[in-house]
Amino acid sequence: MIEKGARTAPSSGVSTNSVNSSKEWLGEKLVGWVANLGNQVLDAIQGLGDFFVFILSAFFWLFREKPRRETIWPNFFQIGVQSVPVVALTGTFVGMVLAVQSYTQFRMIGMETRLGAVINMAIVRELGPVLAATMLAGRVGGAMAAELGTMRVTEQIDALITLGANPVHYLVVPRFLGCLLLIPALTIIADFMGVLGGYFYSVYLLGIDSHHYLQNSAEYIKGFDVLAGVVKTIFFGGAIALIACYQGFHCDPGAEGVGRAATTAFVYSFVVILILDLFLGIIIEKIYLALWPEGPQII
Repeated sequence: MIEKGARTAPSSGVSTNSVNSSKEWLGEKLVGWVANLGNQVLDAIQGLGDFFVFILSAFFWLFREKPRRETIWPNFFQIGVQSVPVVALTGTFVGMVLAVQSYTQFRMIGMETRLGAVINMAIVRELGPVLAATMLAGRVGGAMAAELGTMRVTEQIDALITLGANPVHYLVVPRFLGCLLLIPALTIIADFMGVLGGYFYSVYLLGIDSHHYLQNSAEYIKGFDVLAGVVKTIFFGGAIALIACYQGFHCDPGAEGVGRAATTAFVYSFVVILILDLFLGIIIEKIYLALWPEGPQII
């Protein structure tokens, strides 16, 4: 018995050591996870603070000194004129898709002539502004982040500082003004083409009476609806420009850093567009109900 007990004592010690080792390993892993989470939170807070400082700097130079015409017009052309084809094409097909998806349900209840009100309301209030901003974020925001990132990597921004020019005033303010002022015009183009695309598909391909289609559209779509969508895009455009320029100014070295900055600029811009759309939609809806408590009912 004594010999048997002497053999079992070391095994219990080994098992105790293994348990202690496992506890130490789990403790180290837990501490590592908490440390990584804390570092990520601190990096996010620091990045958010840097972004707000960047915004304040952009607004400071926006109101302090008028940007030069040589820097404004090329950005206006790139942001506005060159974005018209993709925005118009997107708006046209969105209107057609809405007609395709909504026609069957409205025909089942005998209200296919009200299709115009639904399509046009969805376009001018939500889809037109959001899709125009998304196209701007993808085509212009990514390009701005890549261009400014390349200038940062090749030390062109440092050269501007050496020459006595403020890079925020020279590079950011013209792009911010371009996005802020031209996205409402792009939204109107997207709305017009979406309404036109929905009308063409509904009337000429689905056979809906054009008179009732237009009459219902005019009855339920008011100027407030169009204005609400256009006002939202002003906030979208400002957010796109600031996010893209910030990512370009703070990109990592090398080609990989420039590509990551362009991708991050689009992703962050798209997420911010959706967040702004939610809160602005809530505010606009409350204003609409305050002005017209008993709004028109489509159905």
